[in-house]
Amino acid sequence: MAAIYVTRKIPQPGMDMLLDREPETGINPDNRALTPDELKKAVVGNDAVLCLLTDTIDVQVLENADRAVVFANFAVGFNNVDVSAATERGILVTNTPGVLTDATADMAWALLFAVARQVVAADRYTREGRFEGWDPLLFLGGDISERTLGIVGAGRIGTAVGERAAGFRMRVIYASNSDNDAMDRLGAKRVKLDELLAEADFVSVHVPLNEETTHIIGARELGIMKPTAYLINTARGPVVDEAVLVEALAKKKIAGAGLDVFEEEPAMAPGLAELDNVVIAPHIASATVMTRNKMATMAAGNLLAALDGTRPDNLVNPEVLGSHGLRADISA
Repeated sequence: MAAIYVTRKIPQPGMDMLLDREPETGINPDNRALTPDELKKAVVGNDAVLCLLTDTIDVQVLENADRAVVFANFAVGFNNVDVSAATERGILVTNTPGVLTDATADMAWALLFAVARQVVAADRYTREGRFEGWDPLLFLGGDISERTLGIVGAGRIGTAVGERAAGFRMRVIYASNSDNDAMDRLGAKRVKLDELLAEADFVSVHVPLNEETTHIIGARELGIMKPTAYLINTARGPVVDEAVLVEALAKKKIAGAGLDVFEEEPAMAPGLAELDNVVIAPHIASATVMTRNKMATMAAGNLLAALDGTRPDNLVNPEVLGSHGLRADISA
């Protein structure tokens, strides 16, 4: 019998997989993230932990995880886990890539449309009973068709966002560390970041969070953008300097922004919520029933594979293979 702990309830298909294996699976009983102290206590004595991106899995937590074989992260990103420290301790780290690509790409487009066409402000205006009839100057928004879409970070999600642009006859440019054949087949052009910022009518950010990408969009970059351009972020909050963005939006240095993530979640930078030219969502880009169910079963599958001594499908640190009784043939 293995001891499993889940730091916050996940969709039922994933929970069922864990409970079928270990009926006594432990779980955070509250619908909130654990505090750092609670998390350090919760992992003690567990063989496997299913964690969320809101959990900071640092050295202190890993030291308390005295029996852990695996930390299965319920997210495509794993910047919340000290992977190096886990590797030093022979602990496997897994994630849930690929499954949320379409849902996140769709959300980027939802935010793009919402901010460009002032959907949220118009909805509020109508609900408040202020609509008195058609007006040729009412809620004039930005055009989308035949404009230029700039994609910062052309991985799975960035590519999916680019694919959707074809229906709107948009010119697509992208900034990436390497060429992307799929983007090239779409007719997209790879450019330097500064060129992208200067030319794009919409800038959609899809980079992972690391030291190089933190504040990749800051004061200088916002200053390069057109005053008629819009910024969309469904990646991670800290890739954008949020305080600087608030200033740029307030002074109309750019036309607007659509944000699903924030630098200090769940808090927002002072003044952001009061702005009319930003659409904000509570980190829900992957929040569809099908996507979250798949994330749950993928995370649970990764965890159970590690407990069974087989290689998890989505292993972040394969150099750990061979520890904890894993079969020798899976390390090949």
